Amino acid sequence: MFPVAQFHSPFYKVKGIWTMSCVSLGRRQLSFEKLIIYSYWLINTYQIGGEGHDEGLLAYIEPFVILTILVINSVIAVWQDSHADKALEALKQMQAVECRLLRDGTWSSHDSVNLVPGDIVEVRIGDRVPADLRVAELKSISLQVEEAPLTGESVSVQKSTEPMPDTSELLQDQRNMLFSSTVINYGSAVGIVVYTGMQTAIGRVQDEVQKAAEEEEDTPLKKKLNEFGELLTKIIGVICFLVWAMNYSNFFDPIHGTPLKGCIYYFKIAIALAVAAIPEGLPAVITTCLALGTRKMAENNAIIRRLPSVETLGCTTVICSDKTGTLTKNQMCAIKFAHIGKDLSDIKTYEVVEKSYDPQGEVKGLTSAIFDSISAVKDIATVCALNNKAGIVYEAEKFNKLGEPTEAALKVFAEKVGQYDKSFKRAVPVTKDPAGYTTFLAAKFPEVAALDFTSERKTMSSVIQNYIQAGKNTLLLKGAPERVIEKCSDYKLADGSIKKFSENDKKQLITSIQQQAKQGLRILGLGIAYDGGRLADLTKANSKAKLTDITKYGEYEMGGTFVGFVCIRDPPRDEVKAAIEECKTAGIRVIMITGDSKETAVAIAKELNIIEEDGPNVSFTGTEFEALKTSEKKKEALSGTGGKVFSRVEPRHKRELVKILIEMDQVVAMTGDGVNDAPALKQAHIGIAMGITGTEVAKEASDMVLADDNFATIVKAVEEGRSIYSNMKAFIRYLISSNIGEVASIFLTAMLGVPEGFTSVQLLWVNLVTDGPPATALGFNPPDRDVMKKPPRRSDDQLISRWTFIRFMVIGIYVGMATVGIFIYWYMAADNSVDGHTHVTWDQLSNWSECPNWQGFNPAPFLGMDFSKNPCEYFTKGKVKASTLSLSVLVMIEMLNALNALSEDNSLLVIPPWVNPYLILAILASVGSHIFILYVPVMNQIFGITPLSLNEWYMVLAFSAPVILIDEVLKFIGRIKNERELNQRLAELKASQQKKKL
Repeated sequence: MFPVAQFHSPFYKVKGIWTMSCVSLGRRQLSFEKLIIYSYWLINTYQIGGEGHDEGLLAYIEPFVILTILVINSVIAVWQDSHADKALEALKQMQAVECRLLRDGTWSSHDSVNLVPGDIVEVRIGDRVPADLRVAELKSISLQVEEAPLTGESVSVQKSTEPMPDTSELLQDQRNMLFSSTVINYGSAVGIVVYTGMQTAIGRVQDEVQKAAEEEEDTPLKKKLNEFGELLTKIIGVICFLVWAMNYSNFFDPIHGTPLKGCIYYFKIAIALAVAAIPEGLPAVITTCLALGTRKMAENNAIIRRLPSVETLGCTTVICSDKTGTLTKNQMCAIKFAHIGKDLSDIKTYEVVEKSYDPQGEVKGLTSAIFDSISAVKDIATVCALNNKAGIVYEAEKFNKLGEPTEAALKVFAEKVGQYDKSFKRAVPVTKDPAGYTTFLAAKFPEVAALDFTSERKTMSSVIQNYIQAGKNTLLLKGAPERVIEKCSDYKLADGSIKKFSENDKKQLITSIQQQAKQGLRILGLGIAYDGGRLADLTKANSKAKLTDITKYGEYEMGGTFVGFVCIRDPPRDEVKAAIEECKTAGIRVIMITGDSKETAVAIAKELNIIEEDGPNVSFTGTEFEALKTSEKKKEALSGTGGKVFSRVEPRHKRELVKILIEMDQVVAMTGDGVNDAPALKQAHIGIAMGITGTEVAKEASDMVLADDNFATIVKAVEEGRSIYSNMKAFIRYLISSNIGEVASIFLTAMLGVPEGFTSVQLLWVNLVTDGPPATALGFNPPDRDVMKKPPRRSDDQLISRWTFIRFMVIGIYVGMATVGIFIYWYMAADNSVDGHTHVTWDQLSNWSECPNWQGFNPAPFLGMDFSKNPCEYFTKGKVKASTLSLSVLVMIEMLNALNALSEDNSLLVIPPWVNPYLILAILASVGSHIFILYVPVMNQIFGITPLSLNEWYMVLAFSAPVILIDEVLKFIGRIKNERELNQRLAELKASQQKKKL
């Protein structure tokens, strides 16, 4: 029994969404937050069951909110991880649904998943090949297959029944094989099933995709955040334990009732410290910033499929680009044609300006007068138009080909040259037919018969009537230049005269044409037997009988006149060269990887300035690269700062190239559009697929899709990625410094022994809601003007440097001092003429837990609270105003600190707040949210705060404003430090250059 001939199910389908969600919730970086949640649930459950506890359901607010955040983050992570694996599902969609199969002596349609090796299958023009087949019989003169999505070949591949001359493993060389999911462009054949399902060439591509998915690394930012998260977790754990342990003697204070309740009370303080230290809002802000970045990129035709890819672009060091359809237009076009001038040393060449399928376009050097006076030009146009099986159509507001790409290129070329034919313009002044000139010629010179292309003779021809004389035959010939020249007995000069070929003449002409071929061009020679040659007597009536023997086609084509040749290629995109230059300026290497021939690849790479000249360590074929047995040799081949060219490569080569570059600590972006690109797209740090010409497999394996298939769009995306990273550092600076301030506040409170100023729910509100809008708005900071003139940052660059950490600590310590300071100030010295609160001494405040043992302590009632029954409540319930002032100082300092984060080193006098109007709006929104919980009765009860008077707001601003001055001083020191480091680097560089000169 053979297995069902289909692909394996994707990994995420096998595991299931629920399982993946559980795995996501169990990730190490979330374990500390989970511990906080579980601990808090247990503590509040215990306290709710205790006597005198009146918080009720409010005790569950904090852990519930954190748990909700974790669940949301888990769902987002599962969505991001699983949707990329749809590349494997897209591969399944490329399998043929039905095929024509010989079973029990009868041809019938069957589902392709039921195929087994040994089955006999028939394929026809337009069919998608259902399995890997060995060609057993050609049912047409020739068989042409489009393999571009699988192998990268930009032209249709001729297939035959001939055995392979060697044991080459390259798919491109296996001319007697039809590969699953490729498309028959011309002809029909019968084949024997060799491989099905995962054993096919495309199945092996899926296997490569899955292996690449399993080896996929985290993005540079994710690595840094994970490292920072682990370090932060350890530091927080130690600090929390110290805060709890240092208060051991206070467990026994009378105010707690029992030592166990005292232990729990200080444990809750430690947890509040953990909540303060963990930047809960950071994942949401990063996600939001990346999402906003995707919107900007989408406006520039770069569609992001995985959010982390936005940031990864910013540190890309190498772009591995497929050639066909990425660097080039994926449209075979005639770029020039030539005929012989006064002699064989005088080759007259004309350039086709518009290189597309548009039949309208200028041919440089050609005029209507030249068309009329040089008959060879008309001959060339006629051969290309009528000895041709392709077509041109206009659909979806653009011109497209019908049939084989090379044939279509010649058809379009004939239409462009035909615009210079006065007889055509007189007869058909206006036409909507994209192939109007071909239609015009076909009506004048009807076809008698066609001699289809065969790989043995490498030519094709048509017999037409009336070209030279009414009712007389003319044979039109085209094919490989050397074969056409070999068949022709003479050649035509520009003046219309015919000269006999000598053997030396033929060698001279072939040598001249080969010089053109070295430029990576595909050249077709053109000839005409004006008198019909050996088919002068051919008619429609006798053509079937006379043309039955295919082996005589080569003989029938002998004796014609060589009239010229046409140069064809898939031209580079107009904007790519400038984009590659910008990549070089930005310190990004471009490596071309293609399935095309080495000559074509090198020619395109030189034209685009990817490489300057070919050399031993500049361009490789897939086989040559594979021959470098050791990893060290392969790394040496990929080393350097310049571009490289890899040709005749297979999917396994592409993936290996990307893998080695990653091992060399490069951040790799891989572009591509075919099925053959999918494994490398998945392996790379960022896979970039083409949106128009790209297959669904490539799109699903990618991280980013170019909606306009424009390589230049990548450069814009890189610029945006660099800008986003810079802005990320800004809001990470803002959030972390704010969180350190909260930690400093709680730690200082514990050290001084004063009542805690914040509750966990207050800190959670500040971290998630109040800090969120300014942090997100910092993502809108304008990019630096020279962002694309700097080299890419290293993927292992520190997210938080030593100097940055010092700045965090300085700002954080001030935040702690200001929040605790205003708390103490209210209890000891604040104006009490309005609310009538009671001032206490420092000794009373710092030893408030001894309150039950005090004599004569009778605080006055205020804000509707009476402390006559329990004076010690003045330090618990009575701290509501002090806690509100402390929370308000925290909020205002963080709003001002957001302004500090506009620039890492530049003063607010240089980069004023209005350069980012979104930040001003965000600060107003955050202050508004604080005012909302402050003055709405239900909200201030939940958060344990009370409204402030105008004088109290003045007090808040007085404690908050100095943070601007402090950071300005730190920025000034930072500028001096940076200038010294820059001068030192320049001096080292100058010394190194002088040493090299010596």
